[in-house]
Amino acid sequence: MTRQRAVAGGALVVAVAAVVAWALARQQNSLAVTLVRAVADGSAVVAFGLAAVPMLDIDRYRGELIRRATGPLTIASAIWLVAELLRLGVAAAQAAAVPVSRLGVHTAVDFALHTTPGRSGLFSAVAAALVCVTVVVTPRSSPTNVAVVGLAAAGVAARPLTGHLSESALGGVAVAVHTLAAALWCGALAAVVLTVEHRGQWARVLPRFSQLSLMCVAALLVGGVLAAVATLGSPSQLYATGYGRLLSAKVAVTVVLVLLAYRNRTMWLPAARTHRATAVVSRSRALFELAIMAVALTLAAALAVTG
Repeated sequence: MTRQRAVAGGALVVAVAAVVAWALARQQNSLAVTLVRAVADGSAVVAFGLAAVPMLDIDRYRGELIRRATGPLTIASAIWLVAELLRLGVAAAQAAAVPVSRLGVHTAVDFALHTTPGRSGLFSAVAAALVCVTVVVTPRSSPTNVAVVGLAAAGVAARPLTGHLSESALGGVAVAVHTLAAALWCGALAAVVLTVEHRGQWARVLPRFSQLSLMCVAALLVGGVLAAVATLGSPSQLYATGYGRLLSAKVAVTVVLVLLAYRNRTMWLPAARTHRATAVVSRSRALFELAIMAVALTLAAALAVTG
């Protein structure tokens, strides 16, 4: 029940953040499209994290985390697949200048196969399907799990490479690094909340997550700065355009996240490592950080569909 409330709370946070993003760039942004993108990106991030989370535990207990992650990973990848297909349909309808309800199968297939955004969306949908099928059909083992991590990472990275920075080599690499780092950081924490229960598990997993998050934060900051430099023509665009206002909001939320992560690293981590923090306290701290991450991911989704 606690996890169900957490999922419901996360959905509410995403919805509110999407409305705020629409208000910041309503002349250039569609609320419905942002929500579809946010659901697809969020489920992809969670699936990526659930695939990767067993690597955060020691060998002796890694199999247990793989088993515990199987159910949530199946659900997350299925939602990811449905959301990717819906997003592909919405993008095809926009390209054809028709409502989604009037989009023909031939038009959708033509968009998916013969346009760069369509092919990248199709690639992400195939990656989501392969993750879901692999988790359901194949025996859950460490080698299989590594393959699932690779599939999920490929699906997460496919979309950003065809966005605003697709024509810039530096920008494309920067946004791919930024996206994968953010997805691993946020997804791994979500996966920890969904799979880790008792105090001993938190004591083992949280220090490894902290080391991982440190590398992810460094990578996403470098990638984000390079991507912003490649995108913006002048600093005034940070407040004069809808895209710039969304980017400014995302930067502000990212700063809050980094400060919170530093605080948790200096206070929560030592307590959890020495078994002084209960599982309830650790979960509460993680959920609060995840709520802010959900806002950042929704703003990133809004940025991707703003133009």
